[in-house]
Amino acid sequence: MIPSDNTPQESLYAAREPIFPRRVKGNFRTLKWSLMTVMLAIYYIMPWIRWDRGPTLPDQAVLLDLAGRRFFFFWIEIWPHEFYFVAGLLVMAGLGLFLFTSALGRVWCGYACPQTVWTDLFILVERWVEGDRNNRLRLYRQGWNLQKARLRLTKWTLWLLIGLATGGAWVFYFADAPTLLSQLVTGQAHPVAYITMGILTFTTFFFGGFAREQICIYACPWPRIQAAMMDEDTITIGYRSWRGEPRGKHRKGEGADRLGDCIDCMACVNVCPMGIDIRDGQQLACITCGLCIDACNDMMDKVGKPRGLIGYMALTDEGRERAGQPPKSVWKHIFRARTILYTVLWGGIGVGLIVALFMRQPIGMTVAPVRNPVYVTMSDGAIRNTYDIRLRNMQHTPRPFKLSITSSSDLKLSLEGVKGDTITVPADETKLQRVYVLAAPDSRAARAERTPLRFWVQDMTGTDRAKTDTIFFGKGH
Repeated sequence: MIPSDNTPQESLYAAREPIFPRRVKGNFRTLKWSLMTVMLAIYYIMPWIRWDRGPTLPDQAVLLDLAGRRFFFFWIEIWPHEFYFVAGLLVMAGLGLFLFTSALGRVWCGYACPQTVWTDLFILVERWVEGDRNNRLRLYRQGWNLQKARLRLTKWTLWLLIGLATGGAWVFYFADAPTLLSQLVTGQAHPVAYITMGILTFTTFFFGGFAREQICIYACPWPRIQAAMMDEDTITIGYRSWRGEPRGKHRKGEGADRLGDCIDCMACVNVCPMGIDIRDGQQLACITCGLCIDACNDMMDKVGKPRGLIGYMALTDEGRERAGQPPKSVWKHIFRARTILYTVLWGGIGVGLIVALFMRQPIGMTVAPVRNPVYVTMSDGAIRNTYDIRLRNMQHTPRPFKLSITSSSDLKLSLEGVKGDTITVPADETKLQRVYVLAAPDSRAARAERTPLRFWVQDMTGTDRAKTDTIFFGKGH
């Protein structure tokens, strides 16, 4: 039946119901506090750590120097041509996420995701200002008055300060932190710094304070991708319904002996930052943070029941536990074909990056032939090719580099503006040098269309060498 135009349409939009998680104590809550403290400390403190690299380089331990096109991480210095190190780390991060998800479910989401960490911090501030769950619920439902305005203003101010510190810490990774802080305070910093801080302050304030679980459910793609990473052997949080059902609150009335261990206290729901009921089974919104385990274990202790009604488990253990058998070893769940493959790939890339890091040469060059024109015919009939060579000195001291060529034909090398074949490159810099290669009028290279040519650069103070192959173009007849 097609409704008429006057038939009221049911709204497909449901307004968000704010979630006010109750405070809980336990092993998983302690683990989350510890990880949050460590990760926030690393994020906020890292830009202020100093690392002496000599007078010509910045002394910030971790610095993304976009102006100088280099990345500094303590003793490691990544140049633009070494971007494969960054790409390798990104691939390792992806494989690591696949590995941990296939083994332990959404542990990243529950313990280390920035959205989770900052939301936990914002909830902690909210609890300090407004009280625990019942107090926050009453404050939310009551009308606006002076007390509510004062508490909300205090909470929002603290959230804004945390957001400002978040954005400030981020920009410090891209410039010398003490210098940039002075410029920010005095209004002399680049507008990009203020804009970046403003965007990050707002997003931290909004995502951690108001959007919270909606970011995980609607904005983040990982909950939908993770299903491909998990299988029946993945260890994740679940409710042992065969032990808890039928649930019921009354334990002394008629039929109490037929009830399961779950007393339907709603403790697992009240502590969940996502506002879900784990007893309904696996859900997209569950971030496997473990707080429901702490709440349930605490309640089981109070009613004299065994712990573990809610806990980390694998689907393959359900049949064994229903039959009264012990579950398989945790290591048998973790070490299986999929996780072993991810581990081998992850470790292989890591070893490859380490080997490449220690084998890289502190000297290098790139050769760019100038092909407009392809070659020049000199007054005596000789053929000349022009090349732009960029020499790279990755050491902390200036070094003299000697340029030379090897070829199957007799070719002569000359440097523009330099006497001889040696040029000094400053410490930790690159230098562009124009080079001319000349073939005699009647030589084979002058008559041939293409002649292979190899440029060599050698450090005159050591044994470092580098080479690059290119082509010398002749008349072609």
